[in-house]
Amino acid sequence: MNTLLRIAIQKSGRLQEGSLSLLQESGLLFSNGKDQLKTQARNFPVEILFLRDDDIPQYVEDKVADIGIVGENVFTEKQKQNTIVKRLDFARCRLSMAIPRSETYTGLSWFNGKNIATSYPNIVTAFLKKNNLTAGLHEISGSVEIAPGIGLADAICDVVSTGSTLLSNGLKEVEVVMNSEAVIIGSANLEAAKQQILDKLLFRIEAVQKAKNNKYILMNCPNEAIEKITSIIPGMKSPTIIPLGKPGWSSLHSVVDENDFWEKIDQLKSFGAQGILVIPIEKMIL
Repeated sequence: MNTLLRIAIQKSGRLQEGSLSLLQESGLLFSNGKDQLKTQARNFPVEILFLRDDDIPQYVEDKVADIGIVGENVFTEKQKQNTIVKRLDFARCRLSMAIPRSETYTGLSWFNGKNIATSYPNIVTAFLKKNNLTAGLHEISGSVEIAPGIGLADAICDVVSTGSTLLSNGLKEVEVVMNSEAVIIGSANLEAAKQQILDKLLFRIEAVQKAKNNKYILMNCPNEAIEKITSIIPGMKSPTIIPLGKPGWSSLHSVVDENDFWEKIDQLKSFGAQGILVIPIEKMIL
């Protein structure tokens, strides 16, 4: 029987779409029909398990799954014998403390003697201890935002993305407990054959991530500006420079980090670059 790497991903929820998209962009072909509990890639030795996100750390610890894709907040809360294998740079959010908008927030000491509703008791307990605070906890599995409105708690600690849910429930965010993103978690001592498969998968994922963070850029530029331009967009090794039919001009091709994109464009134009084209990169392998 061929060795398969078992990957656990969220059955439904905000991480599922991003997880499936990442695997597909990494070249894996598989079916993902509704209510499917598992599927096997047709072109890569991987089996995908669809599980509740809260259960994934336990399944990985028990070695039912070899790796899992979860939110860092879930990984931290569950406190299982897993490690973060790779950060995935999607599903970013924060775990925050929120209180009724009618309350005047006076700082961390406001929480002393209060009751806090949360689905993350371990994280909140650690936060309170770190800040020398004493408060009561009400563990709730869902609809945490309603707790202050029905008199169950004075405050909440929950996942915040845009803050619209807090707003609609009359709450305001006052403290960020932790920032979170999707991560791959794994258990220790993965057998050699599965580790080789994981290494190949991580190589593909890194190529996808690098491509998303960079853009391919082409431009026409005067030859006397080439040295200045290459100093700000050096490329992976060096830019490609092709002479144009017009004397004194060249076509320059390079790669630019998306975070610096607009700043670099302004600089390039100031150096005389023209006809600037910016093209997405599908994969980037260094």
